[in-house]
Amino acid sequence: MIEELLVAAAGAAAAIAVYAGVAARVVKQYERGVVFRFGRLREDVRAPGFTMIVPGVDRLHKVNMQIVTMPVPAQEGITRDNVTVRVDAVVYFKVVDAAEALIRVEDYKFAVSQMAQTSLRSIIGKSDLDDLLSNREKLNQGLELMLDSPAIGWGVQIDRVEIKDVSLPETMKRSMARQAEADRERRARVINADAELQASKKLAEAAAVMSDQPAALQLRLLQTVVAVAAEKNSTLVLPFPVELLRFLERSTVGPAAVSEAPAAAPAAAVNEAPAAPPGTSKPVSDAYLKGAAHAAEGVEPVGDLTGASVDPASPEDGA
Repeated sequence: MIEELLVAAAGAAAAIAVYAGVAARVVKQYERGVVFRFGRLREDVRAPGFTMIVPGVDRLHKVNMQIVTMPVPAQEGITRDNVTVRVDAVVYFKVVDAAEALIRVEDYKFAVSQMAQTSLRSIIGKSDLDDLLSNREKLNQGLELMLDSPAIGWGVQIDRVEIKDVSLPETMKRSMARQAEADRERRARVINADAELQASKKLAEAAAVMSDQPAALQLRLLQTVVAVAAEKNSTLVLPFPVELLRFLERSTVGPAAVSEAPAAAPAAAVNEAPAAPPGTSKPVSDAYLKGAAHAAEGVEPVGDLTGASVDPASPEDGA
């Protein structure tokens, strides 16, 4: 009798152990357990940890509650300004209601992927090329709103949407490169012209100061010489500005006018003096002219040399 009881207890223990092994489930920390009993949803969602179900009656489905990173395949479309582009993106989402994610949609991951591709193509058609290249934050927000509206009914929350890359045709890339180069060249020319304008104004101010103080030009010339000599060159180039030559010309005009003034006084005496001997090409000095005038004053005038005293004798007188 005792042996039969022991065998029955051992059988019951084995059955309990098998039942416990079949009914026992473990739900991880990042998961939630959804139980279906005879195909109907149990309202209580199993929390993380150890749980039990009825074998053959209940079905436990574990739903991952982590944030899922899903790449969106590259979509080719035509922008609003008629440019063909290929755009790919990435979607970050998570399940907020495990029961809704299993009941409302067959495969919530596939549904989110298809919805992301459709929304991305719609965004491409509504946007310009410049918006795709430079205003991505606004497009990301638009994609997030387009995906979040239907996904919230599936128990899924869209955490973030990012456009990764925008591929352009080679012809468009070359056109944009030429445009950027032309814009850079335009700005460089404007900057150079502005620099020339500012430099000309400063040089005009410096020229005005130097015209008031001619010595400043000489000081500037000396500074230029010092700057050239600092390079240890074997040849020294000394420039002479035109303003320096003009300054020297103005400084020599005064003495030349003073030296010419006394020479005009004895003009009458010079006119009365005898002319220079012919054949002399050298200029006649003032001393020579004065000596010639004094010699002319000492000579007495001679009368007519054709008088009777010099007439020839007639033939009769001689006879």
